[in-house]
Amino acid sequence: MKTKTFLLSILFAMSAMALTANCSSKKEHDDDHHENAETQTNTDPTFQKQLASVFTAYVILKDAFVATDATKVKAAAAETQKSIAGVDMKLLKGDAHHNWMNYLGTIQKSLTDIQGSSDIETQRKTFSALSDALYKSVKEFGIGGLKAYYEFCPMALDGGAYWLSSEEKILNPYFGDKMLHCGTVKEKL
Repeated sequence: MKTKTFLLSILFAMSAMALTANCSSKKEHDDDHHENAETQTNTDPTFQKQLASVFTAYVILKDAFVATDATKVKAAAAETQKSIAGVDMKLLKGDAHHNWMNYLGTIQKSLTDIQGSSDIETQRKTFSALSDALYKSVKEFGIGGLKAYYEFCPMALDGGAYWLSSEEKILNPYFGDKMLHCGTVKEKL
């Protein structure tokens, strides 16, 4: 019996080491999926300030995911949706306006879907799509001088997932306490 317990503890330790090694491994940034958009210099500063408010609300949502609290996630998603309502898309022209409309559709649908679920894992899957659309928005339009960090966990959602943060320290919204610091900063925005 002692041998069996000893072997199980070795197996458990090896599994934990494999997860840690996998978590810290680098994955190349998916340039096709996260294309580099036109520069932010042509974006109206008022629009950037409005988008900064969305980003600030999103960070509170991300923190609710870190806490693994589905109720707080729903409430934070509702607040993020309210901040989206304060964005004036008329401040954008041409391709920029078209691109924002595409991002906005994904952002709004994701926020609605997050609010419609009480299952944290379902909410986390939707959070990935939200994060991708918001990343593209922040990258293209800017957030008026606020710092944002684009972070990645290779273990999340069967292939890796990204999120945005206002700080460089990794606090993983896809695993919470299970693997709180799993991930790397991929880009500073």
